[in-house]
Amino acid sequence: MNADALVLTNPRTLELRHPPLPRVDDESGLLRIEACGLCGTDHEQFSGHLPASFAFIPGHEIVGIIDEVGDAARARWGVSAGQRVAVEVFRSCRQCQNCRRGVYRRCSRNGLATMFGFIDVNIAPSLWGGYATHLHLPFDSMLLPVPAGLDPVVATLFNPLGAGIKWAALLPETGPEDIVAVLGPGIRGICAAVAAKEAGAAFVAMTGLGPRDRPRLAAARKFGVDLTIDVTQDDPAQALQQATGRLADVVVDVTAKAPAAFADAVALAQSGGRVVVAGTRGGGGAPGFEPDLLVFKELRIFGSLGVDYPAYQSALTLLVSGRWPFGELSREITGFAGLPQLLDVLAGAEQERIPALHNVFVPIA
Repeated sequence: MNADALVLTNPRTLELRHPPLPRVDDESGLLRIEACGLCGTDHEQFSGHLPASFAFIPGHEIVGIIDEVGDAARARWGVSAGQRVAVEVFRSCRQCQNCRRGVYRRCSRNGLATMFGFIDVNIAPSLWGGYATHLHLPFDSMLLPVPAGLDPVVATLFNPLGAGIKWAALLPETGPEDIVAVLGPGIRGICAAVAAKEAGAAFVAMTGLGPRDRPRLAAARKFGVDLTIDVTQDDPAQALQQATGRLADVVVDVTAKAPAAFADAVALAQSGGRVVVAGTRGGGGAPGFEPDLLVFKELRIFGSLGVDYPAYQSALTLLVSGRWPFGELSREITGFAGLPQLLDVLAGAEQERIPALHNVFVPIA
């Protein structure tokens, strides 16, 4: 039998291929993919903003059913055939110093080189990404059981919501009475706002940029955001000061390809505040950034590359709780045929079309 998979061979070129399904041995498994969420990394790969010297199957927010699993793999992962799981993007050997410390994204055997959704398709057995019907699960994989009853499309939010929990709650140690400012109204911004509220934040503000972000800012009101700010119309620091009487204890910058946002993040933080930078800048430095403000305000700056396994577990628990209307998010679901056009929209090729907040690839759609 063969799988179906979309291989990114060049920028904006996805080629449908049919690699054979791999044999499952004692230390591996085979996942039947049900859904794969799309994020900024996906459209940056598609557009060539994140270039690669090899062809690969993108997609890393993966949820599916375990079709086959070897005995050793089943014991290691604590899962069984027929079970729905979410797949952690990073892999862990469980043995090196970084893995034992819990920083498995820096695993000496894995790290960025073996993250799902960015591995050379010529490395056997080819099925390393979510734009496919199946995913090969090597022994170093990390899987999270998906609670019964959670729709697989909604379950793909384990990734952005886990990110929000880490970036807006755990890293900055957000607590009661904190004022939080989130820069960027995409799905990760929405999830960061929810995480801040869950951590006890007293007030959450969110910034956006112009007409394309206005529907997202409006939707954010259902997810714990108390104040929305269009930075093309208002100065964010002044708007927050006017609304709360002070600046933010925690600022979470999840903007992508927006180098000037870092200056806004520093300006929004009050003295002694914490700033989390999680979205890549796309180069170009940080226009408007005044380094002396870091000193005068005694700010703590956190850079964050990935998400930790416990945050993903917390995200799945929060999704099941039903406390937030994640099922009501604006959402576009597409299959193999429609995926290239949706990625073009997410990459900004169709300026007149405002993308949904949650975009998901489903192989059978």
